[in-house]
Amino acid sequence: MFLLADRIDANVLIRASHNRKINKTAIHSDISGEMLWDFMEKQKSKGTIQVKVPKKDRTPERLATCNIKFSKVNVLPPKSYKGSKEGTLSLDLYAIHISEQNPQKDSTKIEWILLTNIPITTFEEAVEKTRWYCLRWRIEVYFKVIKSGLKAEDCRLEKADRLIRFLAVISIVAWRVYWLTLVSRTAPNSSSLLFLNEFDWKILFVKFNPNKNIPKRPPSMKQITVWIAQLGGFLARKSDGDPGVTHIWRGLKKFANLIEGAQIFANTYG
Repeated sequence: MFLLADRIDANVLIRASHNRKINKTAIHSDISGEMLWDFMEKQKSKGTIQVKVPKKDRTPERLATCNIKFSKVNVLPPKSYKGSKEGTLSLDLYAIHISEQNPQKDSTKIEWILLTNIPITTFEEAVEKTRWYCLRWRIEVYFKVIKSGLKAEDCRLEKADRLIRFLAVISIVAWRVYWLTLVSRTAPNSSSLLFLNEFDWKILFVKFNPNKNIPKRPPSMKQITVWIAQLGGFLARKSDGDPGVTHIWRGLKKFANLIEGAQIFANTYG
């Protein structure tokens, strides 16, 4: 994978799961090099960074203070490598070691080693790549919307140009779904006009408040997100927390039908 990224000039940032041997002089050498984890443990800490760790099961959310180390390393393919021997197989990568200081009791200690082919020469560059990795879960959720919510894998288009256009459109829709999920949490009191026009929010308000007068000011992003999620089956109990992307994409599908019906009625009867 690293070799392919080098050949096509693609940037890579991954979390290492294998304690590979680095800095070897040759693929079949048994005496040269050392193990990645051991090598990074020896490096001097360049500073600290705080990482927000979300709650998991009974473990509460916490802010972890982590040491940052980084170093240039050289990797060679494993002995079992059967690919082409053309060109150089030796690759220079950059390793970033993130290790939590004084982890809380009953919490899993953060200890990551990230590997990248993007040069890391300063502490700030190492922190930037660490921040990128911390966005991994958001990327996972985004692709969940594309695959599970918008059923990208069920597409039966046979030509590449059509498939590309299809993926372009649903990628924008998926971004809107996830954007609504995030903004309702990070800026809950902002105006719903960020997402809905006046006609839309009024229809949504009447749907959930049939006996109330429509207010002059639009509801908040938090409120309209909860209403949309309720259309998708969200119960909105105090213990339920914030709605997730699944309830929101289901709710948006039903909301689209609701808006279409209201527009037909308005166009017909005024």
